[in-house]
Amino acid sequence: MRKGLMLLFLVMVLGACSMEEDVEAEQDSVNAEEKDNPVEQPEENSEGDEKAAEAGEKGDEPQEEEAYQQVSEPLYELAGNWAVKPIDDQANEKVALVTIDDAPDKFSVDMAKTLKELEAPAIFFVNGHFLDTPEEEEKLKQIHELGFPIGNHTFNHASLPSLTEEEQYEEIVGLNDRVEEIIGERPEFFRAPFGQNTDYSKQLVEEEGMLLMNWTYGYDWEQDYQTASAIADIMVESPLLADGANLLMHDREWTAEGLDDIVLGLEEKGFEILDPLLIKRP
Repeated sequence: MRKGLMLLFLVMVLGACSMEEDVEAEQDSVNAEEKDNPVEQPEENSEGDEKAAEAGEKGDEPQEEEAYQQVSEPLYELAGNWAVKPIDDQANEKVALVTIDDAPDKFSVDMAKTLKELEAPAIFFVNGHFLDTPEEEEKLKQIHELGFPIGNHTFNHASLPSLTEEEQYEEIVGLNDRVEEIIGERPEFFRAPFGQNTDYSKQLVEEEGMLLMNWTYGYDWEQDYQTASAIADIMVESPLLADGANLLMHDREWTAEGLDDIVLGLEEKGFEILDPLLIKRP
């Protein structure tokens, strides 16, 4: 009996050793196979990751602005009554052109900011005697940088018929030179003080490539309309308001205060505030 147990124990030990050897042999075989055929591990910076990283880097960089401005084809032209009218039937007839004279005196920058907030384009007609100091130059730069076209309203706001041709030249071309010194651009619109032109001033305006214009109506120099509510009411309710109206306003405190109501009132009546750059120029 004892011998039988001893024999059984010996058989079990030998079997276990044999199994262990088989496992070790199998593992050695697997290791050898892996050594002969290594599995490729993904690289930390695969091609896809490199492209993604490159795209991410490009996305973080500020995009360079286009070096040119998009120029729209003109859709409007001046009519004989100084209103604007569509060149063809594709443009909206119910528009109003906003213009501000005597800039940049005291309130033009605030008026430009108001118009910018309302997304209402306008022309700012400037006088040279408001451009005598660095502070005044900065005002003009601000208006221009807000995106508003700068018009020529002569250097000293003199009545052109009372001047010699040499003096008219200085009033018109001299101001264009001054504006270009400050903002790097020459005006494309011209409005004579008091609406008074001469044959010579018209010739100069044409030679300078500017569009000569007067206005349809304006009221803010009249005493009855020198409050914000009065000027806002008359500019919107005037019997002269019609399609294409060319609205004359000035750098005045009451006009600046009423400007918001003027624009909103025009829009409530269905008028679109016209972008001056859509008007045909020489």
